[in-house]
Amino acid sequence: MADEIDVPAAPADGDMQMQDLPQVSILTQYVKDLSFENPNAPGSLQSTEPPRIDVNVSVNAKRGGDNVFEVELKISAKAAVGDVTSFVVELLYAGVFGLANVPEEALEPFLIIEAPRIIFPFARRIVADCTRDGGFPPLMLDPIDFASLYMAQQGQGAQVGNA
Repeated sequence: MADEIDVPAAPADGDMQMQDLPQVSILTQYVKDLSFENPNAPGSLQSTEPPRIDVNVSVNAKRGGDNVFEVELKISAKAAVGDVTSFVVELLYAGVFGLANVPEEALEPFLIIEAPRIIFPFARRIVADCTRDGGFPPLMLDPIDFASLYMAQQGQGAQVGNA
């Protein structure tokens, strides 16, 4: 004899409860701008000294319509040996996100922390491919803690406000 388990029926308003939950969708991702410069080739490709690489990352978000937001991830990296530039790569990568039922207080953290975290691996691959195709070893960017960056930015804003 098999055991029978009674599963309570879902409440009649169960569909309404699901519709009220926050919903996020990635509508598209794309390269807005990409630049790679190798100004001192072929000499820069023959250097035996490892380059110093400076990387900068910034995030920008803007509303594109009702419940649609564009998040831009700008990555720039400059490699140099001494005063001689080896390469410069600049990427502006964006994603368009559809958001529904997201509370107003959660919008900014999502757009500045979670959305860039979602699109970062794609931007990272583009930067690596670009430097590799430029004749250098692929520049594999370390993962970025966007939450820490956001909190640091919020802290700076509070300090400026108190000054």
